[in-house]
Amino acid sequence: MDKHSADTSASAHSGLSFGPADSSELPALAEMIGALFRLESDFRPDVAAQLRGLERLLSAPPAQARIAVARGPQGPVGVAVAQLLVSTSEGALSAWIEDVYVLPGWRGRGVGRALVGQLLDWAQAAGATRAQLLADRGNEPALAFYRRLGWASTQLLPLRLGLGHGPIADR
Repeated sequence: MDKHSADTSASAHSGLSFGPADSSELPALAEMIGALFRLESDFRPDVAAQLRGLERLLSAPPAQARIAVARGPQGPVGVAVAQLLVSTSEGALSAWIEDVYVLPGWRGRGVGRALVGQLLDWAQAAGATRAQLLADRGNEPALAFYRRLGWASTQLLPLRLGLGHGPIADR
């Protein structure tokens, strides 16, 4: 088992399986991401938009993006997404992790750790030397979860600009 992985075997997570998403799961995953966005102040749930985003990720080359899913007896119970991009500071690939969500009844069982571990293993195998993510400042349970996994704050401040419609140069 790689240093990032949590055990994803059936013995470690009774009744669960883990792996990449398939298209039949996207509606359930979009609902989960919508639930996550209800917890975050910067985003708004829009299941149709989340579904479009997941479809784009699933259609991307497998070496570019990954949607990790934890599956229970009735379907998906957790999701996490990663994309690779080039980091000029690293001179290598960097993983951008987002949309980590586990259904409330499945939290505290290592599901989130296993999902994030799968994405980190995938990214490292693809040549990524760093991983980054954003977490809502007010979501203390998520921040504590990431700290337990070894994530640390940086001096960088995330900024965002909606591109909307029309030329940006005219602003």
